[in-house]
Amino acid sequence: MASTVVVQHQTQPSFSTLTSSLSDFNGTRIHSQIQYRRKVLQPKVGLQITASSEKNILIMGGTRFIGVFLSRLLVKEGHQVTLFTRGKAPIAQQLPGESDQEFAEFSSKILHLKGDRKDYDFVKSSLSAKGFDVVYDINGREADEVEPILDALPNLEQFIYCSSAGVYLKSDLLPHCETDTVDPKSRHKGKLNTESVLESKGVNWTSLRPVYIYGPLNYNPVEEWFFHRLKAGRPIPIPGSGIQVTQLGHVKDLARAFVQVLGNEKASRQVFNISGEKYVTFDGLARACAKAAGFPEPELVHYNPKEFDFGKKKAFPFRDQHFFASVEKAKHVLGWKPEFDLVEGLADSYNLDFGRGTYRKEADFSTDDMILGKKLVLQA
Repeated sequence: MASTVVVQHQTQPSFSTLTSSLSDFNGTRIHSQIQYRRKVLQPKVGLQITASSEKNILIMGGTRFIGVFLSRLLVKEGHQVTLFTRGKAPIAQQLPGESDQEFAEFSSKILHLKGDRKDYDFVKSSLSAKGFDVVYDINGREADEVEPILDALPNLEQFIYCSSAGVYLKSDLLPHCETDTVDPKSRHKGKLNTESVLESKGVNWTSLRPVYIYGPLNYNPVEEWFFHRLKAGRPIPIPGSGIQVTQLGHVKDLARAFVQVLGNEKASRQVFNISGEKYVTFDGLARACAKAAGFPEPELVHYNPKEFDFGKKKAFPFRDQHFFASVEKAKHVLGWKPEFDLVEGLADSYNLDFGRGTYRKEADFSTDDMILGKKLVLQA
């Protein structure tokens, strides 16, 4: 059963917003229309952020998900961008919806530094030789991974970190705000410790705390989990009552936020929650996925997780609790605003990824069958 949650509405101070002009999101937005009950879902045009001056930028990671979209924005803004990876994945792959010309231009400009970030001696020597102005750490998990980078770049202008809203201590008072108590024992404690190291070193840092991220190329089974079941025409198992409230933010909106803090004095030594503006229930998310992908409204089956032993398998992709955060600080201080509403964002993800037959994990309905099997026994 879902617990009671209190939603706090906080008054924020008035700040001037950054101006932005309309442009295409480097060819990565969907251009097709999705027909559903005679309503056509069309994407809005993306926002382009104008950077103040060209920077020599290092991205730790950058070939899987967030960095794919972030690197394209930064290159398009005229920055010199280097990806630090182990070289296991291609540095540049053409995205669905990206023209040949756009991809050729991007791939000709992106640079690569191959290495293991756990090899701290290599990190120090290679980075100090390059003298980067800005570091985006997209895949950092532990604090000790950051210190060699800071040691190698004493003149670093800004360190921008991808943290997580998972650092907040579980609370009955929601949404989570940047000033809320954090949980030093959370599974994201490494990210929390990293923020502390950045603060203690006296560098100019900014940390973004996403909630659940979704969008094309997502390697976490967020929307993909629902799309697999919708495509198979199966009921969707939802734990508890289904009214647990959560929050999703589109990867392209997150990438825009990362660009918007670059060189921004208002972002100096600050933490920002980044996600969608609206919150959604588990039941509502299942229906939103169906609407976005053009499937009929799904059958939802609610179950009590305590009645099952799923072993090490995960029966549902979200934590079974209310979990959402306020993005008002980012809106007021940075002038950032999510471009995607939930259904539009899910449509973008479906059309550019799952709907084209591409996904990260094969469908596994074994836990579903356990839940649905017990339901049939009870009905009999």
